[in-house]
Amino acid sequence: MEYGPTIGAGGEPVPDVVRGQGRGGARPHRQFQNHWEDFMGRLNFARAAICGVVFAGLMGATAAYADGAVVGLITKTEGNPFFVKMREGAQAEATKLGLTLKTYAGKFDGDNDSQVAAIEDLIAAGAKGFAIVPSDSSAIVPTIKKARDAGLLVIDLDTPTDPITAVDATFATDNFKAGNLIGAWAKGTLGDKAASAKIAFLDLATNQPTVDYLRDQGFMQGFGIDIKDPKKYGDEDDKRICGHEMTGGAEDGGRTAMETLLQKCPDVNVMYTINEPAAAGGYQALKAAGKDDGSVLVVSIDGGCPGVKNVGAGVIGATSQQYPLKMAAMAMDAIAAFAKDGTKPTVPEAGFIDTGATLITDKPVAGVQSITSAEGLKICWG
Repeated sequence: MEYGPTIGAGGEPVPDVVRGQGRGGARPHRQFQNHWEDFMGRLNFARAAICGVVFAGLMGATAAYADGAVVGLITKTEGNPFFVKMREGAQAEATKLGLTLKTYAGKFDGDNDSQVAAIEDLIAAGAKGFAIVPSDSSAIVPTIKKARDAGLLVIDLDTPTDPITAVDATFATDNFKAGNLIGAWAKGTLGDKAASAKIAFLDLATNQPTVDYLRDQGFMQGFGIDIKDPKKYGDEDDKRICGHEMTGGAEDGGRTAMETLLQKCPDVNVMYTINEPAAAGGYQALKAAGKDDGSVLVVSIDGGCPGVKNVGAGVIGATSQQYPLKMAAMAMDAIAAFAKDGTKPTVPEAGFIDTGATLITDKPVAGVQSITSAEGLKICWG
């Protein structure tokens, strides 16, 4: 049967025989034509109704799939202001996107077992994906693989896994750059005295997760200290280094670590700290030893509001500000997109998506870009 351009009832093409232009040229009976058009009209009405029901069902299924989809956020610890702000950012974005957020945290910095348990719980809950700040950059990799094999999208935040390709994407501060900024600032501030500096390193943990060695060695490069193994600190032979002590990223750990280093190196004049809580604790140790007179340069990384205020008060000389709320919100956006249609983030050649780092100090150094503590307070967190 041939079809021409004429359109019949319900939008269907009308066959030649119906249009009265069959192969033999004979016109059909008018009653037959009426029955045909009536039949086609009813058929198309039913077809439209069925399609409408199916479409509505599909739309409902899509909405149900996106609305309330389970996602996760796993941080190193519960109370650190950095992770508190990260949870706030993740929750706000998840609520906006209609996601159900489950949050987890380790009992202490380096608690890999709690993070393994959290991932397994998310797999069992049918989560679409999660963001994680690894406590142990290497030990967590097999469990992350298990999650990805189960179809979850895994986003790393702040502390890259080792290898960084173990996750689908990493949203993080360039931690090496953050360390480099405060190292270059300290060197520039000391001037000629940098050659004879005595530096106390208040680091994170004995297992040296990526964020730990990246910040530490970024500082060393900025200050002019020769780096040996790029994935390990403590093997340097520079006599300006008083030692490395672990803080757990906490204030009490910072105080204890600095008390130990003051015994080894009473003439210390630079205190590098992994983060601002550790800096606050280290400063208390300096104060107790009568060295809170400005004779010791204190540098740190975080950019939380308490830390930025300490820059303004002269407790911390300079800090590299990072943006945990931004990291967490970006992660929720990425997981929502994946839950919707399987889209994964595009990872640049650097291997991670840089969320930024800004040096904050009220004593700028030539050649090291920075903003003031007053400016930093406008964009700080915590």
